[in-house]
This record gives sequence, C-alpha cells and structure tokens, in this order.
Amino acid sequence: MTVGFRIKADFQRVDAGLAERAAALPAANIGDVVNRMQSMRGGFLAYGGRKAVAGPAFTVRARAGDNLMLHQALDMARPGDVVVCDAGGDLGIAIMGDIMARYAASRGIAAIIVDGAIRDVEGLAQLPLGVWARGATPAGPYKDGPGEIGYPVSCGGLVVMPGDLIACDQDGVVVVPREDAPSVIAAAEAHSSKEHGMMADIDARRFDRAWVGQALSNKGVARV
Repeated sequence: MTVGFRIKADFQRVDAGLAERAAALPAANIGDVVNRMQSMRGGFLAYGGRKAVAGPAFTVRARAGDNLMLHQALDMARPGDVVVCDAGGDLGIAIMGDIMARYAASRGIAAIIVDGAIRDVEGLAQLPLGVWARGATPAGPYKDGPGEIGYPVSCGGLVVMPGDLIACDQDGVVVVPREDAPSVIAAAEAHSSKEHGMMADIDARRFDRAWVGQALSNKGVARV
C-alpha cells in the first residue's frame, strides 16, 4: 500500500444502539459533555433532507477538487454509516452533487460530511440523506485521485478515526471517539434531561437566576 493512495476496509464501528441514542439528542448536548472540545468548527451547513443523524464514521481523504476515492467509499460504506470526507476544506470545486448523494441514499448510508464544497443544493434537500458541507459551488470535480479510505482524517478541525461516533444536526457536527461513546452518550442523556427541566422552569416562571449575581460577586463586580 502507498501512503496517500490506499484503502483499509477493516475497522470496528461504534455500537449501533449508541448511535440510535445519540440521534435522539441535540448535537450541542453531546458537545457540552465532552468539554466542548469535540465539535467541528462552525460553517458546516445541513444540505440534505435528513437534518439530524448519528452513526459510525466511514473515513475518506480526497485530493481537493477530486472525488475518485469518495466514489469508492460510497461503494464500500455500510447502511447507517456516516461518510466523513476530508476534502481539504476547498470551496473552489464541489466534491459531490445530487447523483452521488442519491446513490448513497439508495445504499442506506445515513449521511455524508464534506470538509469542502458540494453542489445541486435543491436536489440534495429532497433526499433521505444527511449532507453537511462548508459551502456550495456549481464547479464540478475531477476523478483521478489520490486519496485514502479507512484511515484517520482531519475534518472541521478534528481528527476522525474510522468507527468513531458522529452526531450531526442543524447546529453542526460532533465527533465522539468510539471507545468513549458509552459514557459520553449516558452523560449527554442526563444533560439533555436537565435542560428539559430548565425549560419547564422557564415556562412556569420559576427559573432560578441567582447564579448570575453570585458569579458577578465572585468576580468582584459591584452594582452601583
């Protein structure tokens, strides 16, 4: 195998039950309980018809403006996978459009995340597939390679390992290392439950705001 142009198909995926639980949670709640360190940087927009998705990462690294390895990844990914494509953050050339996305949806792929650009925005919105990308352009891609499949990638400022838990909604994308997923999702469920209680308190006009004054007092801020 040649570094930079290779494929690795064998890796362990996060448990499907954990992915299902993650899909029921706001991505922000998952991001909160990992100390706000595992969210991809802002700018990823939800273009697909599915707006909330969670599943195991199927990683792809593509040369900017070239989608040969992404095509191969769509042939290899399993139903429920989230294809994470490191396209170098390039916005000059779209790495995929609605034909590739339609094929991905037909194979049961849950979502595609592109650190780069897509096209065919209107068509993507009609598909039962999650699509997150940095932007859109009508310029189409090349199909020459190189690239890698099944190896660690950099996407949105984070390292993504094959099989990691990916959770996405309209706020963006969170990455949870596979081995940490059980404890993280349990903590996120508890955090989400706490936030629902806070919202109920707001609606009932009993929301306790004493902490704000206490925090200011602790900082030495005095009212005048």
